[in-house]
Amino acid sequence: MSGHSPSRAGGDTLGDVTTPPRLLATSDLHVTYQQNRDFVDAIRPPSPDDWLIVAGDVAEKFDDVEWALGLLRRRFARVVWSPGNHELWTTKDDPVQARGEVRYKQLVELCRSLDVLTPEDEFAVFEGQGGPVAVAPLFTLYDYTFRPAGTTDKATALAAAQEAGVVCTDEYFLHPDPYPSREAWSAARVAESERRLSAVDPSLRTVLINHWPLVRDPTFVLRYPEFALWCGTERTADWHLRFRAAVAVYGHLHIPRTIRKDGVRFDEVSLGYPREWQPRGWTGAPLLDVLREGDAR
Repeated sequence: MSGHSPSRAGGDTLGDVTTPPRLLATSDLHVTYQQNRDFVDAIRPPSPDDWLIVAGDVAEKFDDVEWALGLLRRRFARVVWSPGNHELWTTKDDPVQARGEVRYKQLVELCRSLDVLTPEDEFAVFEGQGGPVAVAPLFTLYDYTFRPAGTTDKATALAAAQEAGVVCTDEYFLHPDPYPSREAWSAARVAESERRLSAVDPSLRTVLINHWPLVRDPTFVLRYPEFALWCGTERTADWHLRFRAAVAVYGHLHIPRTIRKDGVRFDEVSLGYPREWQPRGWTGAPLLDVLREGDAR
């Protein structure tokens, strides 16, 4: 494993437009916080032809999601979004009270109205620096298979987490309707994502984008290891190999860094909460260039 902090791109002026377009990424913008809202408002693409990946957790309320993605789409040539758990929450103070799959579909329609790509749209091919690659936004949720040591099923794993005082807020606000459980919804989403990835031109490498990490390895550094229960599914453990990933982009953990597994780079691109990013001294947009030299060839 190797640590990596996102490079910061931004400022008031655009870069050299003769430079090939770059594929940049961020996640966990959480614009409900005014400090984060101000941070996002300051984001500028180095080049007007650059693409931006937003790997989930923009905000909880539809109005905030619309504001942030709309602003970013006006500045970037293309914006690609994957949902996080916070967009899927149904909170009492959101005028949009849709739950579960209906809520997700409404978010997709909101994105389409903004010309933002989603996991329901055809995967775009990025032809700029490091390309060509198929840019694949995914939505897999989690199924409680990232279990604490010594537990054998969801019930014992949740009991261990509760004993440790760790319960994700999803248990209260993220509803799986019409599926009977979050893991059932996850199974359906994994199957759909797998189907679509299998249809990608086999000559293309991919950029896999998912809010939750596709492999368990990034969760090994969690302060509270029990939280891994809400961080992914074992069903995606080999996708970076099966689907020719040049890089896998994720968020959720609020631990921005890079690791490698089986020779494939996994980039967490989270901004996180103000109490997390302010001590890092970030003063510019934390946009990671996800196709660094040699990764997509």
